[in-house]
Amino acid sequence: MNVTKSNWRQHTLLLVLTLLYIESFIGRQIMAVMIEPIKAEFGASDAQMGLLTGLGFAIVFTLTGLSAGRLADKVNRTRLLAASALVWFIITVISGLATGFISLLLMRMMIAVAEAPLTSASLSLLSDSYPIERRSFAISCFTSGATFAAIIALTIGAYWVEHYGWRQTFFIISTPALFISFLLFFVMPEPRRGQYDQVDITPVSPLQSAIDQGFRSSIKALLKRKDYCLLVCASSIATLGANAFGMWNATFLVRSHDLTLSQAGMMAGFFGGGAAAIGILLSGYLADRIAARKGVLWLPILGHLLGWVSIVIYFLWPKGLGDELSFAGIPFAMLFCTLTSFFSVWWVSPSLTLLTSIVPGNQRALAISMQTVLITFLGIGVGPMLVGVLSELFSDLAGIESLRYALLISTSTTLISVFLLFKLKSYQRSQVLEAHTKIV
Repeated sequence: MNVTKSNWRQHTLLLVLTLLYIESFIGRQIMAVMIEPIKAEFGASDAQMGLLTGLGFAIVFTLTGLSAGRLADKVNRTRLLAASALVWFIITVISGLATGFISLLLMRMMIAVAEAPLTSASLSLLSDSYPIERRSFAISCFTSGATFAAIIALTIGAYWVEHYGWRQTFFIISTPALFISFLLFFVMPEPRRGQYDQVDITPVSPLQSAIDQGFRSSIKALLKRKDYCLLVCASSIATLGANAFGMWNATFLVRSHDLTLSQAGMMAGFFGGGAAAIGILLSGYLADRIAARKGVLWLPILGHLLGWVSIVIYFLWPKGLGDELSFAGIPFAMLFCTLTSFFSVWWVSPSLTLLTSIVPGNQRALAISMQTVLITFLGIGVGPMLVGVLSELFSDLAGIESLRYALLISTSTTLISVFLLFKLKSYQRSQVLEAHTKIV
């Protein structure tokens, strides 16, 4: 009876956290279909819209993310997320009342502050709700929310913006956050911190001794862990190319495959987002069932390699080639887009699960927030901007196809992640051998 009640609480908390994650990512992704109407109303430039949709958010998130993670290690996490959801609701509503570009930009920056604790506090809660052998699939369910959000934002969201306008769309998407805030504050319990921890921290460990020594000491202690640093760097660099792909894919389909914007958005959302959702869930399942016996790192390494091969084929695939073999109006190249999205997310659940297992529970939210900050800065801030800069540089040589080669170069940064993961695997092996030698 207790097990059933415990499972019910675990799964309900997972559901609510995933809904909040979906809500936040809808707010981010829907900006992609708001660019043209906002630009037209406020007379903004492309550079200003790039600041509005990515870099402005990323900079503020970078500045506030670590403090938010540290806060999540100290206070009640469900109450913290309830407050974040409520603030998110209020600011999103105010965004729909913006009177100019600057006021809307300020609201997007405030959204970053509201979202800062979301990932670190949520993953910390899930780590204390599920034992390590079941944690990967739980995390995969949570992180798959981003892909479902992309599908909703690029399909239903585009319909809302077209028929109701971007201001009314902000009002529509804000409403679920208020309900989620209520659930987190009044219904969801706070699990006991570290109840499933399997981290062997000795009294002389610098990580453990820094726990109560302040914010800076905690960060320094985490950065001294080679396994943590390699894992965070590998994960963050992987998002640089992946987020650039997600942001520019619809534009690539318009320019290089002659699709309309609505067709491109629907295909990018349905094929790309759908395949990514399946890929995240499958990788979480495999991490719990297979990788636990063979080592969790083989999943992200394999996913990165298969995803990179697929995306190279996708970007180099000539327009029209094989289209007679596919459904009417769907380029044959979308097969490789689907494979790319499916494989390229295999790193998410295993890497996050490994991260939660190598740091103690009362440092976990800070450790996750450090990773989230770097992922946000590189993925949301640097990645899409890098593609734009490279596309401009190649425009004289490649013309309208410059975006194709800019995306090809930016997404190849995934190979750096593969290299770092191999280094991490080698380091883990050396640590096991060293521990075995001490025992003998």
